[in-house]
Amino acid sequence: MRAGHRRRGARAGTLIGGALFALVAGALPALAGPADAPAAPAAAESGGNSSLVMVLDSSGSMGDDDGTGHTRMESARAAVSTVVDGLPDGYPTGLRVYGADQPRGCTDTRLVRPVQKLDRDAVKRAVEGVTPRGDTPIGLSLRKAAQDLPKQADGAIGTRTILLISDGEDNCGAPQPCEVAEQLGKEGVGLRIDAVGFQVKGAAREQLECIAHAGNGRYYDAPDADALARQLQRAAQLSADGYRLKGRRVEGAATADRAPVLVPGQYLDTIGPGEKRYYAVDLDDASTADFAATAVPQPGAAVDTFDALTARIEHADHGYCESNTERFSQKEGATPLTAAVARIRSDGGSRTCDRAGRYWLVVERASKKGSDAARWPLELVYGAEEPLAEGVTPAQSQTEYGEGGKDATLPTGDPRDVRGGTGFNDARELGRGVWRDRVLPSQTLWYKVPAGWGQQVVYDVEFANEPTVDRTGSTYSYGASRLYTPARFPLGGGGEFSGSTLYNGRPAAVRMSGVPVAWTNRYENRAEVQPVHSGGDFYISVTLGAHAAEIAENPEIGVVLRVAVLGEERTGPGHDAPAVAGKPGSGDGKKDAGADKAGDSAASADSEGAGEAGWAVVAAAGAGAAAMAAVLAVFVYVRGRRRAAAGMTRGSA
Repeated sequence: MRAGHRRRGARAGTLIGGALFALVAGALPALAGPADAPAAPAAAESGGNSSLVMVLDSSGSMGDDDGTGHTRMESARAAVSTVVDGLPDGYPTGLRVYGADQPRGCTDTRLVRPVQKLDRDAVKRAVEGVTPRGDTPIGLSLRKAAQDLPKQADGAIGTRTILLISDGEDNCGAPQPCEVAEQLGKEGVGLRIDAVGFQVKGAAREQLECIAHAGNGRYYDAPDADALARQLQRAAQLSADGYRLKGRRVEGAATADRAPVLVPGQYLDTIGPGEKRYYAVDLDDASTADFAATAVPQPGAAVDTFDALTARIEHADHGYCESNTERFSQKEGATPLTAAVARIRSDGGSRTCDRAGRYWLVVERASKKGSDAARWPLELVYGAEEPLAEGVTPAQSQTEYGEGGKDATLPTGDPRDVRGGTGFNDARELGRGVWRDRVLPSQTLWYKVPAGWGQQVVYDVEFANEPTVDRTGSTYSYGASRLYTPARFPLGGGGEFSGSTLYNGRPAAVRMSGVPVAWTNRYENRAEVQPVHSGGDFYISVTLGAHAAEIAENPEIGVVLRVAVLGEERTGPGHDAPAVAGKPGSGDGKKDAGADKAGDSAASADSEGAGEAGWAVVAAAGAGAAAMAAVLAVFVYVRGRRRAAAGMTRGSA
């Protein structure tokens, strides 16, 4: 659940104070590549660079009866077996134990299965051979576990997870587990420590909660064997299903005068709490420039309601042109957070921000005391849109939801199974219809829906009626969804829609919509209208709050999406543009263009980065720019997405 605030400046304004980071930018076709522009760095991505090491308590107390006639260790073995059966084939997984080799000893920790390509039988054999015996050196074991995880390849950013399973607190004293977790949590990017407390309470639970909080992870309570298996599955799957980042590595500057100059494309960087970074861009006096920054904290990491990400465009006179702030608006745990801004030339071209010249994209991260202190991966996207061709009169703006309002009729029928992506880059394409998926507490799933000129996306997400665990008192979490434009601008619904709902295991639903796509929407002031000014893939995120781990009996919670694309697609932005032949909208009950004859999505589940349909490259940097532009032009042609009179560009890694 997130809330955003967008601010626009017609002339130089006071800079927004705060702490955070920087985004991307680029040279438009009317401008020659700047002399100080860096050569394109190597591409980087996160897929295939994540790993997991389980740290299993094998101290003497794990030999106690867990209340079912089995020892805690026997229940732990069964739970670990269930976890490895559910992990993806080949996912790098290892096992470390402590307290298994000596009756007493604070150095008793051992890697029994190295972190390597998953061999399910080998992990199961390793855990079967463990006998509970000794002490509880948690702090030392965490430090060793961090060393067990493989180093990431150059430029790669992935999730490296330590999953601690314990039935008690550290009894060795040095090093202190929370201090170790805090140190590890601040080192590098992508490390998280999840802790599962098996039949713990009091000081033991407090210590495990502290470890998870300091280690950018979550604490999961497991009062019985069933809960242990359930919570281990959740933590392990979150590790395997982390956001798959993509982009070229870049390092922003702390001051404007040292900012690197970027060209249209997709980039990766990191941002720490309280940081502000700058990226330089050279803009002409006619094109629209779109910028989006997505911060990717560890799912469920500690955040405050008002922790925020701000994206801002500044010009050479040190004033701002546009600013957007997005907040988590909940304290349950971190989710991906996207802020986006655009430099849109005014009709008269008389504003300071209409001029050609050097601009800066500034990205800031604001964090309250006690929030996640880790550096967050930051995915940056810059796109440039050409002005309309001479003589083209655009269709009027579309400022109302109309048929896509809160009473819109959505598809019905039996849902078809689908698996959402981990982020923008691998979002699963959906056509019109009813779709069924499952989501973990703290997880965000991603989908994309194509919509062209004159069309609008409308959908709802239903969180399922699930069996709940026995608990005292009422526990509530939330379900949430957000709609994003092809340029990754978050749409808030304009007061007609609410992007979140309370969830306590009973059915709950969220409905969202965008206004119809119109070129002239860019001149509207409303935050839910102005960004909807070009067709392409609209993105849907679906999030389940972290506290759902205390509610639902099943590891995952069912969700159903009902998706429609209303209106006939037009061939271009002009007011007299004809409808695309053979592609009726879904408002008349016919099948969407995005669905094949069976009604399934016609597109692949994997997206190739930011270069989606409707975007065409008009600028490139470094050697081979012309060849890259030609390749991408062919790609756009094959996709068959019509640009007509208006051109839009966003680089793809």
